Amino acid sequence: MTAPRPGQASRQHGPRKAIPVNMNRPQIQQHADERLRIFNLPQDSLRATLANDVRTGLSARPKRLPPKYFYDEHGSQLFDDICATPEYYPTRTERRLLEIHAEEIVRLCRPATIIEFGSGTAAKTEHLLELAASDARIDFVPIDVSEQTLATAAERLLADYRNLSIDAWVGDYDAGLEHMHRYPGPRLFLFLGGSIGNFEEAEAVAFLSRIAASMGPGDYFLLGADRVKDETVLNAAYNDAKGVTARFNLNVLRVINRELDGEFDLNHFNHDAFFNHELDRIEMHLRANRPHNVAIRALDMEVEFDRGETIMTEISRKFTGDSLRQTFRAAGLALENFYQPDNEYFSLALARRI
Repeated sequence: MTAPRPGQASRQHGPRKAIPVNMNRPQIQQHADERLRIFNLPQDSLRATLANDVRTGLSARPKRLPPKYFYDEHGSQLFDDICATPEYYPTRTERRLLEIHAEEIVRLCRPATIIEFGSGTAAKTEHLLELAASDARIDFVPIDVSEQTLATAAERLLADYRNLSIDAWVGDYDAGLEHMHRYPGPRLFLFLGGSIGNFEEAEAVAFLSRIAASMGPGDYFLLGADRVKDETVLNAAYNDAKGVTARFNLNVLRVINRELDGEFDLNHFNHDAFFNHELDRIEMHLRANRPHNVAIRALDMEVEFDRGETIMTEISRKFTGDSLRQTFRAAGLALENFYQPDNEYFSLALARRI
């Protein structure tokens, strides 16, 4: 048996708490491996949220849709494919930063629980989990919209780390936040991949403020954030030569067709992504290549498109060091450490609650 590290005693917690279930609670699936539980937010709630977002977004001028609806099982696989393209630097850069700095982060935070918003396959998170679970029990709490992605990742991780227990939450990570107080501290909250750039500034501050309000005095928050850089590098990252990002962008229309009985013809839209200098962000759009109408039967709605009209499907804001610090301060978070490569293409920012 490995001797505990100094200060580690607090991590030796007992059996995981039972989570009561009622009409307003997620449904629990107990896996064959008792170290894994899967929690499903009520599907009616998720579908109602999708319906509301689609109705509101496609009635707006200009039209827009939230990027979280890219990530069904097919979309999650496409995103993994994007991360493997030579043009898409953020994943490689962030993974390398975690490889280099994971030991320092785990030593500083000493987490009993690691909570990750939008975890996907948790491939990068594994650098932290490997160290955190090396000689003490650790709870990993991934939150993602794809149940299959969560289950596959959990089975892989449990096979590799005997000290690991996983509570996987299927649903919107913003909604899942309200349940995170159940897990023992110290806790390390993760929001990786530069996903904070998908929020407008006020939305980012609101979300980070909710995380800050959930944090105790021993908790930490690790954020991955993409940085402002040469426009050629940025545009190439969202317009890969193989067209994987284009297929990913179009996937949101497949989701609407499947979940809301929509009649989008994907051939009627083209992928369009570009860097907006004034706002320091990539914008991703679906541009109609002909005038046409689209019925969405579950909403009893028909949407008219002119040729050249777009649906904005994603923004990806790029940060400077100063803008990151400003966002943290506005959310009630104090920056503890900044990890970034020499070219400053991407940053990991470690913070605590003020």
